[in-house]
Amino acid sequence: MIKNIGGLNINYTDKGEGDIVVVLHGWGSNITLHEHMIGILERKYHVLAMDMPGFGESEEPEEAWCVDNYVDFVLEFLKEYEPKKVTLIGHSFGGRVIIKLCSRELPFEIDKVILIDSAGVMPKKTLKQKTKQKIYKATKSIYSSAPVQKMFPEALENLRKKNGSADYNAASPVMRQTLVKVVNEDLTELMPNVKAPTLLVWGTLDDATPLSDALLMEKLMPEAGLVKFEGAGHYSFLECREQFGRVLASFMNIQL
Repeated sequence: MIKNIGGLNINYTDKGEGDIVVVLHGWGSNITLHEHMIGILERKYHVLAMDMPGFGESEEPEEAWCVDNYVDFVLEFLKEYEPKKVTLIGHSFGGRVIIKLCSRELPFEIDKVILIDSAGVMPKKTLKQKTKQKIYKATKSIYSSAPVQKMFPEALENLRKKNGSADYNAASPVMRQTLVKVVNEDLTELMPNVKAPTLLVWGTLDDATPLSDALLMEKLMPEAGLVKFEGAGHYSFLECREQFGRVLASFMNIQL
């Protein structure tokens, strides 16, 4: 299904009846990865899941967005439904959007929150990483100069490919700028604002958002509890699909 939100054509799914549950995917992902989750939720709830701008089959914004822009987008998407109560489920980047959303004054009550391998904690850089970043910035400045660009037109792009993450290299120019804005925002101070009953689901071997992030969230969020999937990575809800399904159904009071 497609609808226009803020001038962007957005791909989304709308299934089930009852109180609204919003499912937000991670960076570089889309709603298709959440089909099993949606199938469980739609037994009891009205489930809305969208490819957020710049992902899946949705159009990307014309300019780089920050987390607040994505929060605004979710709220605009929900307007026509006029919900009184909403449950929010987010994986990785989707969790980051939810943490920020919970700090807003909202026209609805947040009933429950589920954060799966969620982003939001800015990792501390090691001395080696800080040094590497300084060298990269200095080299980028040199390669960006007009004379070097003229003599070595591929140098800047090669530097980016060598130093950029897989997500950064795979993204369009606008989404690269968006990624930089998003990952450089630490949401730790906002975590106490996630006051609804919160389920944290984490893979113990997650190397993108490590388990230490989950432990910090559990400490800072007033009503949070943590479920760990041993041996799973950043996509724990897929790697441990059946176990996750049972945990989800229990938290959401769904009969399997």
